[in-house]
Amino acid sequence: MLQGRHGSIEVVYVAHVPSVDMMSADALVQVEADFDQIEKELRACAAAQLDGRGSVWDFQRRQGLIAAELIAAASAIIAAHPGDTVVIVVGSSSHASHRVLGSVAVGLARHCPVPVVIVP
Repeated sequence: MLQGRHGSIEVVYVAHVPSVDMMSADALVQVEADFDQIEKELRACAAAQLDGRGSVWDFQRRQGLIAAELIAAASAIIAAHPGDTVVIVVGSSSHASHRVLGSVAVGLARHCPVPVVIVP
């Protein structure tokens, strides 16, 4: 999410496990370890791309339904910084049921109160 015209960039990673109640304790531990590794890699990638370019950025991890959590993060930014422009930038997925955009992108485009940029 981008905040402000020359403002900050908020990198939001949403971890989603749809059927937690059906997983064993060992599987849950492995899933959490995988999410930790993904978060570590995303933080490193964001740092490599954004540090030294004058950009102020922050990283947050959320858990839940991806589109809903991204909308909640945008709403929190709007509440904390009224008057700033917030835009969600999300990638599409060729693995989703919606081949053109992906289910998260479609959900955001339909329900998000802020502009959404979908990158193929």
